[in-house]
Amino acid sequence: MLERIKNSPKLKWVIRIILALAAIFVLFFAAIYFGLFGEIPSTKDLSELKQNEATQVLSADGNLIGKYYIFDRQPISYEQIPQNLTNALLATEDIRFFEHDGIDNRSLMRVFVKSILLQDRSSGGGSTLTLQLAKNLYGRKDYGYLGIVINKLQESIIASRLEDVYDKKEILTLYLNTVPFSDNTFGIESASMKFFNKHTKDLKLEESSVLVGMLKASHYYNPRLFPERSKLRRDVVLVQMKKYKFISEEQMEKAKTSPLELDYQYYGHDQGIAPYFREQLRKDLTKILDTLKNNREEPYNIYRDGLIVRTTLDSKMQQLAEQAVNKHMAELQTAHEKSYGTKGPWITNNAILLDALKRTAQYKKLQEKGHSDKEILSILDKNPHEIEVFNYGKNKVIKGTVLDSIRYYQKFLNAGFMAVTPKTGAVMAWVGGVDFEHFKYDHVAQSKRQVGSTFKPIVYTAALESGIEPCSYFSINEVTYPGGWTPKNSGSYGDDPFMNYNMKTALSNSINTIAVKVLMETGISNVINQAHKMGIESDLPKVPSIALGTAEISLKEMTKVYTSFVNDAKPSTPYYITSIEDGQGNVLVEFKPEVQKSPAYSEQNREIMIEMMKATVNEGTATRLRSTYGLKNDISGKTGTTQSNKDGWFVGITPKMVAITWVGTDDPRIGFRNTRIGQGANSALPVFALFMQALNKDSDFDGITKARFGSPSSQVTAMMDCESSSRDNFFSRIFNNPDKSKVKKDNKKEKKGFFKKLFGKKKKD
Repeated sequence: MLERIKNSPKLKWVIRIILALAAIFVLFFAAIYFGLFGEIPSTKDLSELKQNEATQVLSADGNLIGKYYIFDRQPISYEQIPQNLTNALLATEDIRFFEHDGIDNRSLMRVFVKSILLQDRSSGGGSTLTLQLAKNLYGRKDYGYLGIVINKLQESIIASRLEDVYDKKEILTLYLNTVPFSDNTFGIESASMKFFNKHTKDLKLEESSVLVGMLKASHYYNPRLFPERSKLRRDVVLVQMKKYKFISEEQMEKAKTSPLELDYQYYGHDQGIAPYFREQLRKDLTKILDTLKNNREEPYNIYRDGLIVRTTLDSKMQQLAEQAVNKHMAELQTAHEKSYGTKGPWITNNAILLDALKRTAQYKKLQEKGHSDKEILSILDKNPHEIEVFNYGKNKVIKGTVLDSIRYYQKFLNAGFMAVTPKTGAVMAWVGGVDFEHFKYDHVAQSKRQVGSTFKPIVYTAALESGIEPCSYFSINEVTYPGGWTPKNSGSYGDDPFMNYNMKTALSNSINTIAVKVLMETGISNVINQAHKMGIESDLPKVPSIALGTAEISLKEMTKVYTSFVNDAKPSTPYYITSIEDGQGNVLVEFKPEVQKSPAYSEQNREIMIEMMKATVNEGTATRLRSTYGLKNDISGKTGTTQSNKDGWFVGITPKMVAITWVGTDDPRIGFRNTRIGQGANSALPVFALFMQALNKDSDFDGITKARFGSPSSQVTAMMDCESSSRDNFFSRIFNNPDKSKVKKDNKKEKKGFFKKLFGKKKKD
């Protein structure tokens, strides 16, 4: 019988088939092992593993405010992994992890047989944590029909080598540092920070279970998108932990009844805290890192090398600044649209619409096909469809055409805000616009706009430096200058052409006619030189109108100018990077404040200017800081409004902070409908006011909010002791005709008549 079985042709064929299959498998495995289907990392390669690591951006108060990454990954050590997380992972993914050698041979054979013999493409399963780590590290390639088998065998070889190089704790740590989670997040620390805003070591049992549960299918169990689904999966993980006696019945039930509470953090480029700041920082870092070499003599990579960038930004102050901007701008936007009704320039001005359209991909494609502008406008004003658009509070969906979308966005006002420490220039808050996702243009870093009356303090500083006394009086009447330009005043100033005001009153009430006269008395060249001493780098036109801020200057430059008023007359350049470190905390480069060594003007004149700008807040154009917003802090300031209400500005100065706000539209051709809405006191000042109110409520900022200006010297007090105004005497009124405009030339004083000499009081006409 046995002899017959041995000699059976069928048995021989079975044996031959088995041997043939075994030989095929050996050859197949050898082909994979020796790299026929792609090189497999050697033991040496694996021992030098270095994964791409996200560069972290830290605020001055040590909080994570952003990251730069290809894959969002932050490595941690084994000691930082809580036991409940390890237990949840083992119970769900690989309960025999500490017993096997990294490969489950039975699972591999099952995959091989089912995939090849039974053609079951979905067999899969059975992967150990080490095999999953191999997949996480090197990914999978498409090899067609045999793809899953080839990838599995490659992973088994890598897993075997990993087990030779690393111990179990190291493998577990590597796995958790590389495993993918939802929302383009890699590694447990990044996932913990993103979904719960806490470090891995601080995760609770139920939070660990949520993250481990996500590993089965990261998108399907994303707790942000599918909270109920995620919660059910969390409970499955808890049941598994109870099954393997990692937790008790009581612990399981308590964790299962806890609500799913996320503290989701946006670290993407478009969302999260300080997106405009982070984008400018990214540009700066790219240039800086090109000058630094790592131990391989290669430049550091912002997306790969896990650097730590420490900044001057105060995370809490930044959030308060963003809240102030959003709150005020939402209200101002409503008033802006209401003032225009259905006749806004974004609707009626085709030139504005066409210019915006030309920047779109749709326009460029149609132009390449030979369509005229008129045809393109017609084509893109058809086929309305649903469009998600920006809206304060929450984005909304509108039904419209491409042109409708452009009109929608053209109506929006925008803003820029910066707060710095005047002694050093350290940037504490930076808001480049109202929403980075929809409005990329940064009005702090990129924009130059007319600065309006915020330029006047430069004019008055130059005047004081030239010897003009603060109690000098200037006539309010209008004068025509070369080129036929006649500056005018707003409000009640100008109703009585025989009135004269001293410099303090003229500056605090932003009287245009006097500002230009002060400039002409000082000399345009002298004012421009003074502006450059105080930090202006932009070219300034040599025209009388610069007294009213017709020059286009960046917000950063103006910030530097105003730091001098509370920094011993020395301008401080705004800076925001303090150091860059590698992943081990070694400092690669440090940055120090850039403060001008020599004063830009005298200490006496600095005190005078602070007193003048205090008057702006206490009795001038910025009084609503006191009356409307109830601020009792020591504040100096200056409002600014440009021609046709295109730009609104406000500069707030406290002893420990300089903050500047700009408000307008991205297209300077679209201004506010009227001065009531568009003046700096209404469009820009409220941002500073709301910001200060928030700072006042937080004792952490007492060093800023409770700081006091020093008392002016007795000499300065005496120099400013005069009536705010005077009126021309009888004889002056007879011999001066205020209705007759006089053309004045730069720094040319008019000859005074007998009666002016006799009765004038430091008046400069």
